[in-house]
Amino acid sequence: MKTSAFDYYLPEELIANYPLERRSSSRLLIQSEKVEHKLFTDIIDYLNDGDLLVLNNTSVIPARVYGAKDSGGAVEVMLERILEDNKALVQMRSSRSIKIGTFINLDSYKAKCIDRKKNFFILQFDRPPLDVFNVIGHIPLPPYIKRLDEEIDKERYATVYEDKELQDSVAAPTAGLHFDDELLETIKKMGVRIASVNLSVGAGTFQPVKTENIEDHDIHSEYVEVSDEVVDKVNKTKALGNKVFAVGTTATRALETAFMNNSKKGFSGYTKLFIYPGYKFQAVDRLITNFHLPQSSLLMLVSAFIGYDNMKQLYKIAVDEKYRFLSYGDAMLLKKNEI
Repeated sequence: MKTSAFDYYLPEELIANYPLERRSSSRLLIQSEKVEHKLFTDIIDYLNDGDLLVLNNTSVIPARVYGAKDSGGAVEVMLERILEDNKALVQMRSSRSIKIGTFINLDSYKAKCIDRKKNFFILQFDRPPLDVFNVIGHIPLPPYIKRLDEEIDKERYATVYEDKELQDSVAAPTAGLHFDDELLETIKKMGVRIASVNLSVGAGTFQPVKTENIEDHDIHSEYVEVSDEVVDKVNKTKALGNKVFAVGTTATRALETAFMNNSKKGFSGYTKLFIYPGYKFQAVDRLITNFHLPQSSLLMLVSAFIGYDNMKQLYKIAVDEKYRFLSYGDAMLLKKNEI
């Protein structure tokens, strides 16, 4: 398939630049036998006793820092991944290209550019990079939010169920931003089981697919942990005729990675699973997700889940109905295409 087939018109005014006052008050587009327009709190009407809700419990690092080269030129550094021996894989923006050997001054810290890997650089720090980012880092708002991070983002660009000890992502699993503690407690009392997986979201999630054919796209790798216990819960849920709900494309990618070979065991390691039309889902029955960028790998995953024609129809409806798009936007509840 052509990447251009996954384009759509997204008016800039529909991109949500701030979260709503209350997490669960966002709108929810329901795709099932018919299209319905609800509030996110109405999601309880589509969950049943015995269903399984799977969350990505990753937590966001303050992954954007600002500094300068020794020559004085300004540099923006965006963390992608912590490496061994006080190294970090990063993206860097500067008025002029950054050469290997360049020293970067980051407030009172210093790092050296020691290598380049395609669009990424490797910086060598003299201390654990996470310590540096935690002291001087900013919340890494996505590039389509055209403002600097603010105090509100420290709380709202994170899920209420994040594992704060993980600190392993540079982007939030945004479908989970709609859940508050009250809603989760209601869901538990309904008899819905809740399980957690971990997928460390990298900045590569925002990179558009640039190849003409989607099959030629080299998708970013991300670290995944899915326990044996979660795999067992998924299998038991399905055996009893109940549904597995994945909260977000990250939870979906984690679960599907673990189930790629019909495995009955968990998975720990890096995944480069690229889900696009033609993919057969093994684990996920329902997908809770936000609205994604045109020509993105996330939109292709949605298309694989509900069918290409359904995806095009839903996104046209969402634009016409003026849903709020992207990370701080509204949500959809999608039913897997059984064809």
